[in-house]
Amino acid sequence: MNNLPAALLADIGGTNARFALLRDGVVEPPMVVSTADFATLHDALLHALSSLRAPALAAVGVCAAGPPDDGVITLTNCHWDVSERTLAATTHAPRVVLVNDFTALAAALPALTETDLKHLAGGPGRPGLSRAVIGPGTGLGMSACVPGANGHSFITGEGGHADLAAVNAQEELILARLRERFGHVSAERVLSGPGLVNLYQAMHPSAVRRDETAVPHVMPWTGPAIAALAAQGEPQALACVHQFSAWLGAVSGDFALTVGARAGLYLTGGILAAWGDLFPRQVFRARFIAKGRYESYLAAIPTYLITTPYPAFVGLHQLIARSNSHSAC
Repeated sequence: MNNLPAALLADIGGTNARFALLRDGVVEPPMVVSTADFATLHDALLHALSSLRAPALAAVGVCAAGPPDDGVITLTNCHWDVSERTLAATTHAPRVVLVNDFTALAAALPALTETDLKHLAGGPGRPGLSRAVIGPGTGLGMSACVPGANGHSFITGEGGHADLAAVNAQEELILARLRERFGHVSAERVLSGPGLVNLYQAMHPSAVRRDETAVPHVMPWTGPAIAALAAQGEPQALACVHQFSAWLGAVSGDFALTVGARAGLYLTGGILAAWGDLFPRQVFRARFIAKGRYESYLAAIPTYLITTPYPAFVGLHQLIARSNSHSAC
C-alpha cells in the first residue's frame, strides 16, 4: 500500500467525533471531541487541524453514523452538515472519502490481525468469502465485506431498522409491549444503548412503575446503569443482558446468512467493549446458530469481537489508499 504524505481521518457519531492524522502509513494518536461543543463540522475540523498540527493534507477520510446520500450524511443525533463539500472546503484536501461508519468497519476487516480480535467461537471459517460486521451502540449498525476480482466491495445498508422477530412466548410478550409503545419494533429498538433501556422496561414493567412512582429517580434509566446492576448479579438486569445477547445472536445469524459471511461475523461497538466478561457469549452463540436446517452452516462461521480501539480508522486508511491508487490509474 502506498503511503500518503498526510491525511486527516475522522469518525463522527451523534455524541462524539474522533480525529487523527494518518502520516507515513501510521495512524497517530487520536483526539476525541463532543459534537455538542461545536456548532458546525467546519468549526470542529478547524479545532482538530490546529490541535493535531496538521500539515498540508493529501486526503481526508471521514465516516459518520448515517446513510450517504449524494455526498452528504445526515446524522440522527447531531445537527452537523457532514458533507464532502464542507470537508473539502475546510481542509483544502484534494481527495475526500466520505462513507457510513460501518462501511469503514467493513473495509477494516481484511486488514485486522489476531491481535485486533478476540475469537468467541466457531471457525476457522472460509478465507476468500464474505465477512460481516455488526455492532450495537447509539444505534445498530451492520455492513459486509465481499471479495471480488477487483478487490473488496462493501455493503452499506440500514439493517438495524429491519423487523425484530420473536422465537418464543417470552419474546412475543416483550415485542407486544414494545409495539404498544413504538408501533414498529426494529432490531435497533432493542439492540442499542437506548434499546437496552427499552428492553428492561418491557421485560419488567412493574419495576419501572415502582421506581417512577413510589421511589422517583432510584433507578437511572441508562444502559450503563442496567449493565452495572447485571454485573452485581441483580436478577432483572441480568435477565435483560441475557435477552439482549440472545437477540443480538439471532439478528447476527440472520445477517450472516443473508450476506453469506462464511469467513466470519465480527462484533463491535461501545456496549460490548464496556461489558467485557459480562457479555454471555454462549447465549449469543446459541441463538446465532439456531437456524434449523442451516445450523451446521452457521456453526462453521467464526465469531469475533473487535478489540482494537479505533477500527474505523483502519478502514478509512484502506479506503483512502484505494482511492489514491484508483485516481493514479
